[in-house]
Amino acid sequence: MSSSKHPNCQKLIQRVSEFLSEVENLTPGRDLERRLNREYGPGNAFYDDFARLIREGLEYNEGWVATDEVQGAYYRRTRISPPTEATRFCSITTVYMDPRAGHQDILRGQYHLHPYGEINCVIPMSDGAQLKGMSGWQGAGWTSPGPGTHHYPEARTGAVVVLFFLPAGRISYNATPGAPQPVSV
Repeated sequence: MSSSKHPNCQKLIQRVSEFLSEVENLTPGRDLERRLNREYGPGNAFYDDFARLIREGLEYNEGWVATDEVQGAYYRRTRISPPTEATRFCSITTVYMDPRAGHQDILRGQYHLHPYGEINCVIPMSDGAQLKGMSGWQGAGWTSPGPGTHHYPEARTGAVVVLFFLPAGRISYNATPGAPQPVSV
């Protein structure tokens, strides 16, 4: 069975499609990040379903959550859906980062730019694990870098899975560290 055909992967794609239909007309950035953390954080059915399905996918080694190594087993990612009409033309990718497994305090990922912004659902796999977003460190909840923003993704304190949605599937690894951020930050 193809990993994208795994029943839990298909359930996740369906739930993400339902979630994206609720936020499809909102622009990634600080305002959306605040709204997502206020209205869609832990305790919200979407967030809780995303977290449960991701944890089950890892715990039972279902073969669809962040399986492709980027920097060894402690930094992996997998695109589980390209942009489709059902996903409101956002791609869906899972990223696993564990600084402890890489014997680091902070694990720094690949520098990249978000041409149309990004929505990240942050799912800690261990207590206190966090992802650094454009607004600072985030535990369980959301980050949402605005269009044109660029950064190194960073994780600290423990393993985290980031479920990220890219409008039109757009991401660029040709960004220049230290370049000015757009006004949308």
